[in-house]
Amino acid sequence: MKKYTIEICINAGFCSGIRRAIALGVNAAEKHGKVYTLGEPVHNDDAIRLLREKNVFLCESPLEEMPEDAVIIIRSHGVGREVYEKLEQRKSPYYDATCPYVKKIHEIVSRDYGGETVTLIAGDGRHPEVEGIVGHVNGEAFTVNSVEELEKCLQNLKNLQKLQANGGIRKNTVIFVSQTTFNQQKWGEFNKIIKKHCTNAEIFDTICNATVERQNQTRELSRKSDIMLVIGAKHSSNSVKLHEIAAENCRRTFFIENAGDLNIPQIKRQLSEFSENEDVKIGITAGASVPAEIIKEVHTIMNEEMKNVNSETEADSGFDFMAEVEKTFPPKIYAGKRVKAYVVAVNNNEIVVDLGSKHSGYIPADEVGGDPGSSIHDMVKVGDDIDCLVTKVNDAEGVVYLSKKRVDSELGFEKLTVAHSADAVLTGYVTSVVNSGVIVSYDGIRVFVPASQSGVPRDGKLETLLRKTLKFKVLEVDEQRRRIIGSIRAASRLEDDAVRAKFWQEIEVGKKFVGEIKSMESYGVFVDLGGVDGMVHLSELSWKRIRHPKEVVSIGDKLEVAVKNYDPDKKRVSLTAKNPDENPWTKFLNEYSVGDVVKVTIVNLTAFGAFAQICPGIDGLIHVSQISHTKVKNSQEVLTVGQEVETQITEIDIEKTRVSLSIKALLEPPTETAEETVETVEASAETSEEAAE
Repeated sequence: MKKYTIEICINAGFCSGIRRAIALGVNAAEKHGKVYTLGEPVHNDDAIRLLREKNVFLCESPLEEMPEDAVIIIRSHGVGREVYEKLEQRKSPYYDATCPYVKKIHEIVSRDYGGETVTLIAGDGRHPEVEGIVGHVNGEAFTVNSVEELEKCLQNLKNLQKLQANGGIRKNTVIFVSQTTFNQQKWGEFNKIIKKHCTNAEIFDTICNATVERQNQTRELSRKSDIMLVIGAKHSSNSVKLHEIAAENCRRTFFIENAGDLNIPQIKRQLSEFSENEDVKIGITAGASVPAEIIKEVHTIMNEEMKNVNSETEADSGFDFMAEVEKTFPPKIYAGKRVKAYVVAVNNNEIVVDLGSKHSGYIPADEVGGDPGSSIHDMVKVGDDIDCLVTKVNDAEGVVYLSKKRVDSELGFEKLTVAHSADAVLTGYVTSVVNSGVIVSYDGIRVFVPASQSGVPRDGKLETLLRKTLKFKVLEVDEQRRRIIGSIRAASRLEDDAVRAKFWQEIEVGKKFVGEIKSMESYGVFVDLGGVDGMVHLSELSWKRIRHPKEVVSIGDKLEVAVKNYDPDKKRVSLTAKNPDENPWTKFLNEYSVGDVVKVTIVNLTAFGAFAQICPGIDGLIHVSQISHTKVKNSQEVLTVGQEVETQITEIDIEKTRVSLSIKALLEPPTETAEETVETVEASAETSEEAAE
């Protein structure tokens, strides 16, 4: 005896994007009284009729002709950039119900890939989703819906690129995306073709996961079915593709929009072709825009009709449609459950996630968590798999609200507990100052740091730590009160000890540092080398003669220094700020020699002579006996500081880095009288005595 069984594709009906769009439209209508969608919200007349009853109407006129106070809904198919610009100019609010998967395509095609970009879109160029994608493309866009169209388009691009290459123009960058409801098998064929022609093409698989699942399940069901019923509108892209898949694998396929399209006599004629001993399987699938009520009605009618044909149909087995629908929610989603979520889109106010069910998952911005100093886009990216906690389930609207912050809080507390046991140093963000300390955020966990452990002096201000990222150690964990106490000072001390130990291991004469001047004395300055202070003596600060460090540096300055010597036992480091390449003595020896006449500037006067600057950093001594042919008892009698005089270099002592100068050597000697000769002899004797002293 012939037996009939009926099976429904478990992913038939509304996808999460359609559910979200309908829920958003209905909620907006409840708030504003009446709303309008830009184009059909779903490609299904029954669904549109139900929405109209909820005061969600189709925008019949162009947007420019709609009243300014009309509230607009962007349907799940999305729109181009130009439409967003027009909506922004209107007075009334608008709601964006664009499917997150479509939003992802908009983001891909609108990127700047550098140079000229050509975007190929696999899909129906007349479909509103594809029109919206084209509206976000940077550069040229081409739609291809068949192998022939793709081959022709690629050949045209090749010819264009040859012309551009000959003209010295950069070749195009090719971007390849698909309509979210595109046929998965055809997409695979397109990929092989485009990789063959464009080795450097950027290919993005943008077919919706739900679409892929529905197509795969329809393909599997149609292969084991004798008759397939495909429910959906003739102008619904994903429904048409389901019909194509079913027709390729099943002996008989019927494409219907609802139960009213069921041609029972024709179906029975098809069933009569099967032999009496042949069991017959009937499969039912439906597009993403088909309400569950329509699927249920088709299933109910088919069950009733099959009863009249044979009493051993599956209708007698107590088939429960709603129970089958429940199978589309594996695993069961309920408040308090910890789940793994796939990030589909990241907006300023929420994160949209895929839970692997028909629910649309949303994480509000205040439930994302993380450090207050970070933005939602810094913490989560499209494509991430994140752990979340279900906070609310709305099965009527197919929406689930989740919290990432609560899961992170549990994980963060566990990390802090482990860090306490391991005596580890962590990094946190100071979020606030309280009466007795500061609060540090670590993975969303508040860590209290007492003022005594903050590292701020008693007379200092804790506010200096606010909004800074600092290292800390966990001092105490109170699991019952969920309280963590930390110390910035302990982490700083530990870090300083490690830095100092490393410093003494790696220090060597000549090693260079850039340090900050921490303090200043008349004899030199102390420089922080990173946990260890070194001293630069006054004489090592500059090649120029200076009397005090403040003449050349200030506290807080960054100073490049080199190690002169060090004592690890006494923890002392002597430094020099003099650059050997700038040594003025080297320059002097290259440019001057004994006998040269040089113009010098008097910089200092003493009883025995005057010091004069020959060039920056080099001074020479004009002895009192070398000032004049006549006797000079004190240089101040004939010279003044700042005075310029011509001298002759009489001696260069390289070992002692000394230069002797003479003014007298350039003067004509006077005619000597007997009396002057006696004075000259006496003066020479005095000079000899001074030299001996």
